[in-house]
Amino acid sequence: MSLTLPDTRNARILVAGDVMLDRYWFGDVQRISPEAPVPVVKIDRVEERPGGAANVARNCAALGAKVSLLSVVGADDAGRTLRAQMKAAHIFASLHEDPQLDTTIKLRVIGRQQQLLRIDFESAPAREVLCAKLDEFARRVKDVDVVILSDYGKGALADIRDMMDIARAAGKPVLVDPKGDDYTRYAGATLLKPNRSELREVVGSWADDDDLARRATALRDELGLGALLLTRSDAGMSLYSADGVVHESALAREVYDVSGAGDTVIATMAVMMASGCSQVDAMRLANRAAGIVVGKLGTAVCALDELAADLRHGAA
Repeated sequence: MSLTLPDTRNARILVAGDVMLDRYWFGDVQRISPEAPVPVVKIDRVEERPGGAANVARNCAALGAKVSLLSVVGADDAGRTLRAQMKAAHIFASLHEDPQLDTTIKLRVIGRQQQLLRIDFESAPAREVLCAKLDEFARRVKDVDVVILSDYGKGALADIRDMMDIARAAGKPVLVDPKGDDYTRYAGATLLKPNRSELREVVGSWADDDDLARRATALRDELGLGALLLTRSDAGMSLYSADGVVHESALAREVYDVSGAGDTVIATMAVMMASGCSQVDAMRLANRAAGIVVGKLGTAVCALDELAADLRHGAA
């Protein structure tokens, strides 16, 4: 079946969730430390990229949509860097500042094009800041086509039940990237997008695809989900909805780095659905977008022209 890209210029997306700064230290490894059996990395380059919900927003913008981002950051350099990065990507970012919060940072040390170490810096936001964010969410949701809730378990979505109720009352589709083993907090979502390990944590291990379909369908029914989109790494994606199950095979690509690929998937789903695509066609486009970003190092985006070129190449 041939796929075509819709006009995404009028798609309006609201992304809410946990933002973070992905910091990369690149260097050369030429020896082992005399103090411990670990490589010594001489750092020669540092990069900082938006992560978490900020990467979701950046992917939506790269696909041509008008994007708003709502989250919480600390009164620190990382928070200021995220603001500047969102402005550069033409994303309206309302990042509520919590003076007691440390903006989440994921520091990755890269040597010889391989990740050697990751260090996380994080803390939970204050209740007062979350209440202010919820009030703004209620105001902004009326002016968008699709809502993405990007849950990385850092505390920015502590009020997710209220946020989903507000969005549903406004008639807006809600796409959720989940975290943890309590999926009841996502009940009623238009689409839930776990990966294999996340779903296994909730429904247990499955014996085969039929067993997986039974478990996924039971979870969808139990939570009243519109659809469940399972990303399956090298096995592609599966969409479970009231119309049945649709599988999309992974594209034959060289995989360089899978970090952030889930952000690209849910962003592509949202932008394409907001632009008139069915969930099935949106999934097929998301599968191609994910195939593009896994060929890049670190959290990355799939631009609209890259996706268009990939579709042309696939049709050739």
